[in-house]
Amino acid sequence: MLRNVLGKTFRFLGYTVQYGCIAHCAFEYLGGIVVCSGPSMEPTIQNSDIVFSENLSRHFYCIRKGDIVIVKSPNDPKSKICKRVIGLEGDKVCTSNPSDFLKSHSYVPKGHVWLEGDNLRNSTDSRCYGPVPYGLIRGRICFKIWPLNDFGFLRASPNGHRFLDD
Repeated sequence: MLRNVLGKTFRFLGYTVQYGCIAHCAFEYLGGIVVCSGPSMEPTIQNSDIVFSENLSRHFYCIRKGDIVIVKSPNDPKSKICKRVIGLEGDKVCTSNPSDFLKSHSYVPKGHVWLEGDNLRNSTDSRCYGPVPYGLIRGRICFKIWPLNDFGFLRASPNGHRFLDD
């Protein structure tokens, strides 16, 4: 009787550990569901929108200009932020706010990306904390899941004019 109970308990623990490892690998390397909060990505992503984030792009260095990414916050490593990639390493980016009369430019250093929210007037982004190390990128947002009337791939940036070509 005791042997039977112990056998079932250890079997259950073994399966729990196995499935836990599989779930961890799936969420770490494949992707997951993310609930976005805050106004910085409006109108593309609204507060409380639910999106799917895939994580393979960051591992294979497939992040491109215009992608929306989930990043570990440079200001608070315990939180994650959602921003659009405006520049990759070596790109020339506009570092000033849209309302600034004189525009300033800079180059993105090696191993970094330049991130901005779509809501430029209400976003804390690379214009505040500078270029972000590529290693802080956690995933790339593929499509919106919720609300259902907005289900599908995300639209292009409303700030396309901020993408500079040399």
